[in-house]
Amino acid sequence: MLKKLLIAATISVAAALPASAATLRWSAQNDITTLDPYSWQHSATSAILQHTYEALVRFSKDYKPEPALATSWEQVSPLQWRFKLRQGVKFHDGSPFTADDVVFSFQRIKQPQGTKHVYVTGIKEIVKVDDHTIDMLLERPVPLLLRNILQFFIMSKKWCIEHGVERIADYRAKEMSFAVTHANGTGPYIVKEWVPDKQVVLSANPHWWDKIQGNVTDILYLPIKSDATRVAALLSGDVDLVTELPAQDVAQLRQNADTKVLDGIEIRTLFIGLDQTSDELKYASVKGKNPFKDVRVRKALSLAVDRNAIKRQVMRDMSIPAAILVAPDVDGYDKDLDKLQPADAKTAKSLLTEAGYPNGFEFTLDCPNNRYVNDEQTCQTVIGMWARVGVKAKLNAMPFSTYSAKLQARDTSAYMLGWIPSTFDAQNTLQSIVHTRTSGDDGNWNQGRISDPEIDALIDAIKGETDAAKRLGMVQKALTLTRDRYYYITLHHLMKPWAMRKNVTTVHRSNEWPESKYARID
Repeated sequence: MLKKLLIAATISVAAALPASAATLRWSAQNDITTLDPYSWQHSATSAILQHTYEALVRFSKDYKPEPALATSWEQVSPLQWRFKLRQGVKFHDGSPFTADDVVFSFQRIKQPQGTKHVYVTGIKEIVKVDDHTIDMLLERPVPLLLRNILQFFIMSKKWCIEHGVERIADYRAKEMSFAVTHANGTGPYIVKEWVPDKQVVLSANPHWWDKIQGNVTDILYLPIKSDATRVAALLSGDVDLVTELPAQDVAQLRQNADTKVLDGIEIRTLFIGLDQTSDELKYASVKGKNPFKDVRVRKALSLAVDRNAIKRQVMRDMSIPAAILVAPDVDGYDKDLDKLQPADAKTAKSLLTEAGYPNGFEFTLDCPNNRYVNDEQTCQTVIGMWARVGVKAKLNAMPFSTYSAKLQARDTSAYMLGWIPSTFDAQNTLQSIVHTRTSGDDGNWNQGRISDPEIDALIDAIKGETDAAKRLGMVQKALTLTRDRYYYITLHHLMKPWAMRKNVTTVHRSNEWPESKYARID
C-alpha cells in the first residue's frame, strides 16, 4: 500500500509539471528537516538547499573552490580578504543581491541556536565596501577560508525582514518560522513545494546567472524510507535516480536491463559515540558512575567489534573498515593512520575486568533506522559482538528526524552517527565532533561531550596554521590522539553507489550532494 501511495503522489505531481523528459524524480531515505539554510546540520537537507541557495564560492566538478556569488577575491593582508560580488544577480523573489545581504547573512548565521557556525569559523566581521564589494576581517589567518564558506549560503536581507525571520528558529526546540517552510535563494532551482515526508518540488530558475549544464528543468524529490519500496520504484520506472541503496540490492540493479549503477566513494565515516562526561551513565545498569569515562572500557568496546565481518556480512563490501574519523579523499587522511587493530575479544574481556566490570554491564545504544546504509543492521551486529565480551546493549532504533533531536538534547548514553567533512578537510571533523563544545563554532556535534585540552589546542592551532606541512602534521596528530584515546568507536567509511534508469546521466558526488544542474535525461 505504501508503494502505491508514493507512486500515486509521483504521478499526480508530475502531471502538474511541464510535460518534459527533463523532470528528474530523485529518491533517497530521508526527508529534509528545514528550508532555513542555517538551522540544522543535516546532509540530506543541504543536498536539497544547495539547489536553491548559493554561497560566495562553490565546488567545481573536481572539488576545487570556484567563483559563485563572488566573481573574484584577494587576500589584502593575513587578516583581510576582499571579495568582488557578482552583479545583476537576483533572488527568486526578484530582489537584487548586494553586499547588504552578505553582511546580514553573516550576522544571522552566527546566532547561537543555529548549527552552521563552523562555516564562518575565524571570521570576525564582514564589512560592506560598496554594493558589490565586501571585506572579510579575520580573527586569525584562516587557511581553509574558501572551503569553509562553501556552505555559508546567502539569504536576502529584505525577504527575511519582510517575513520576520531575522532570527533563526531553534530546530531543537521545534520552533517554526516562514524560513523553515519557504526558501528564497539565488540558485539554479526554485523550491515550489515541500510536503513533509512526501515530496519536495523544485523548478529551474529562468533568471539564474549561470547555465544548467544538463537538461533537468524540474526536480521531484521523494523521501522513501523503505529500502524495498525505494528500489521497487526505481525498477518499475516510477523514480529516475536513487542515491541511497541497500547494499544487498546493488548486484541486482547492476544486472537489470533498465537500470545502471554509478560507483563512487562517500567521504562519510560512521562511528559510535559515547557519553564521557555524565557522572552517572543514562539508561545503564551501572549506578553512581560512568564506565565510558574509563579508556579501558572504550578500548574494550572497540576491540570487540569485528569491522571486517561487518563489511562482509552487513555492508556486502560497500564499506572500508575505519580506524580514524576521516575517509580517503579528505585532506589529512593517511592510510597508515587508518590501519585497524584486529578484533580481540580476549583482550577486550581482560580490559573490562581490569576496569572493574568482569561481568560487563548494560546500557542503551541509540541508532537511526533510516539514515545510513544498513544503519540499524550495523547497530544490531555491533551489539551482538559486544555481547560476546559480556556487555549487554539494548538497541533503541528510530527515524532520523526523532533521533537527531534526541542527540541534540544530549538524551543519550551511546549513539551511532556519520560525519561528512563538507570542506573535504579533516579540520571540519575535528572541530565539529572532537573539540570541546563551546558557545561558538566548536563542538556542535560533540554529543559525547569529549573535552581534551591537548587535542583542543591542536585544533585551535590547525585553524590558523598557514604552513601546509606543519598543519598536516598537527591534523594527523589530532586524529591519532583521538583514535588512541578511543573517544569514538569508528566503524567504517562508506562506499556510495547510486542507481538510475538507463536514460539518466549525472555526476557522482562524494559529499552526498547530487547536483541536478549536471544531470541529463535522454
